[in-house]
Amino acid sequence: MVLSLTLHLPNLIDPRSYDLPEPVKLPGCVPVRGSDLPDSLQGRTNQEAYKGGMQMCKKYLSADGILVNDFLDLEPDIYKAFEEDGKLPPIYPVGPLVRSGSSKDNECLKWLDEQPDGTVLYVSFGSGGTLSSEQLKELALGLEMSEQRFLWVVKSPHDEARNATYFTIDEKEEMDRFEFLSTDFMNRTKGKGFLLAQWAPQIEILAHRAVGGFVTHCGWNSVLESIVHGVPIIAWPLFAEQRMNAVLLRDDLKVALRVRENEDGIVDSEQIAKLAKSLIKGKEEKGIEIRNRIVSLKGAAAQALTKDGYSTKSLAKVIGKWISVE
Repeated sequence: MVLSLTLHLPNLIDPRSYDLPEPVKLPGCVPVRGSDLPDSLQGRTNQEAYKGGMQMCKKYLSADGILVNDFLDLEPDIYKAFEEDGKLPPIYPVGPLVRSGSSKDNECLKWLDEQPDGTVLYVSFGSGGTLSSEQLKELALGLEMSEQRFLWVVKSPHDEARNATYFTIDEKEEMDRFEFLSTDFMNRTKGKGFLLAQWAPQIEILAHRAVGGFVTHCGWNSVLESIVHGVPIIAWPLFAEQRMNAVLLRDDLKVALRVRENEDGIVDSEQIAKLAKSLIKGKEEKGIEIRNRIVSLKGAAAQALTKDGYSTKSLAKVIGKWISVE
């Protein structure tokens, strides 16, 4: 979906006003609201940055081909639209390419070994995503209220940015990572929750039989890792293209529930608890549909990388072209 936006953006924007249609309708995609587009496309005040972005988009059109870490069955309508366009360079889905697991000794994996199948909600916002102090408190309360098991990668809060999100990897190494969580919360959730500071062996966690859901910022690597391992998603996008990925996951693929911020830019604890209950072995029709759908996509992802899979053949086609040039 993001590649489709990149390729079609120069033709979507009114050059006189720098405005985009609302909602944005890309070939082969579900409609995307303006508020779900990347931040750089929402505040059209910096026309120079806008023009630079347009120039970059146009350069894609002059490529001899584009390799995408994706697979055909994930976005079939988009790839059909690409092929039917006739003016775009060849596009080769060659994924899903994800890192293989390696860590076996982490304490969190030992804790997961003790949990029942599909009962743990994994919470992580990636290497750069952080939340405000208020939002972290709401998340903690929501996890507790949900009464679900959880494994949470906790990061120090940042209150500088609008909408309770901030991109950073600058952490105070000596800081107690959990000092902003109340002792009462730690005591009440002891045994049911497991807290990790800063980093987690994500591949191994998502592959574990005990994990039944993933609260994610919707970075593309995390999206693919969740699909490859068949883990349903609670989409909590923070910045960049993540909101578009959330649209794809919820509205098109139907493998995710999505949080919604209130008027103060906060996702409240009641909503978090409700979504967690729905996703983790909930009996609601929506949760069942999501869990069934992600299992189907897991199979399609595996098939794409087999000897006769579409992604394997797609990459072989590219290699054949490289060889012929030499």
